[in-house]
Amino acid sequence: MKIVIAGAGEVGTYLAKMLAQENLDIILMDPDEERLQFPTSGAEILPMVGNPTSPRDLNEAGIKNADLFVSVTPEESTNIAACILATNLGAHKTFARINNFEYLLPKNKELLESLGISFMIYPEMLAAREIVTAIKRPWTRQYFELSGGAIILIGVKIRENSQLVNMKLAELPGENKSFHIVAIKRKNETIIPRGSDQVLPGDLVFFTTTKEHIKDIQIQAGKANPEVKKIFIMGGSRIALRACQYLPGNIRIKVIELNKEKSHRIAEVVPSNVLIINGDGRNLDLLIQEGIKDAQAFVALTENESTNILACLAAKRYGVVKTIAKIENLDYIPLAESMDIGAVINKKLIAASHIYQFLLDADVSNVKSLAFASADVAELVARPNSKITRKPVKDLSLPKDLTLGGLIRDGEPMMINGNTQIQAYDNVVVFCMDTAIRKLEDYFN
Repeated sequence: MKIVIAGAGEVGTYLAKMLAQENLDIILMDPDEERLQFPTSGAEILPMVGNPTSPRDLNEAGIKNADLFVSVTPEESTNIAACILATNLGAHKTFARINNFEYLLPKNKELLESLGISFMIYPEMLAAREIVTAIKRPWTRQYFELSGGAIILIGVKIRENSQLVNMKLAELPGENKSFHIVAIKRKNETIIPRGSDQVLPGDLVFFTTTKEHIKDIQIQAGKANPEVKKIFIMGGSRIALRACQYLPGNIRIKVIELNKEKSHRIAEVVPSNVLIINGDGRNLDLLIQEGIKDAQAFVALTENESTNILACLAAKRYGVVKTIAKIENLDYIPLAESMDIGAVINKKLIAASHIYQFLLDADVSNVKSLAFASADVAELVARPNSKITRKPVKDLSLPKDLTLGGLIRDGEPMMINGNTQIQAYDNVVVFCMDTAIRKLEDYFN
């Protein structure tokens, strides 16, 4: 498979490196030669200095033989124009990063598809939705609805008060089990657990369950679920504005923005439950004055990830239950987790996981990269006579770096155990290390 990526910024470079590990033919294009000077760690990426809106440069990149063209430059108009050109020059599918929600409205989406843009992604909107999800369930570290909400993936930090502490997975109740532990993050290691593995204090444990059993996990984990009535957001970014629009209107939101002109500009467009404060979110006196001690959530969305982490730590000192930090440097994510930051927003991971799902040959409806776990969760459809359908799960000799978390059969969600026999057209939720994502095709095709 040949993929041309335009834009050697954070998203484009990360995506190129991730795809290069899959032995795909990757060309990374950017007009700025300096942006193409990055360590590849042995990854096979062909850098090319070129303009994605130049037909000559696209042809030089071999666009007519490209299975996918991805344009993720900072300029939305460039991405749209580049995808239209790429389609007309022979690219099979195109993917554009956009900054305008208007393009995702059905009538506009259809128009852009007719012009040659196969898919669009708005990372800021997706990030805002993840923030809203994290705030709605502050006791979780990660919460994803899979298979249209039929199966839920929940990441929870385990404390000493949890009923699961020191319990081996084989000791969990077997009959009518309401959840499945699919992974354990312990310090810097992610474990795909087996029956002999234990849950220890400090572990970040990932569960799959159904909606009616979410409360069971909360009880087992020993977690309270405080109602969020007041939120502080540091940094008036596009993500912040989207989050303000998506959050319930009965929550009081204070957005702290350092730039005075920007403060006035965003004050004109936010809902009535949002108060814009011109000031420095690192100023503890300001936070105290504005009532940080009465807040249940603090979201740090500045462009400086160190500032975001430190601000979240300060908020925790004042009793804030849920902290969320925007962190784009992947090396900082383990640091944030070790400091008990409640959730991490990373646009690179969000964008890459949405694009990546289109590149698997198996029938994949969704792929999510999990920031804290260096792992992916995927939804796949079992094809007739595929390897996954031939034996009960316990006899499949599945690789140790993946596990099956649940399935949907005829619209009904089910947890999976060793005796489960996957059937053709089952929609299966798979939790796997990033080393295993390609192995899935062998089992489901």
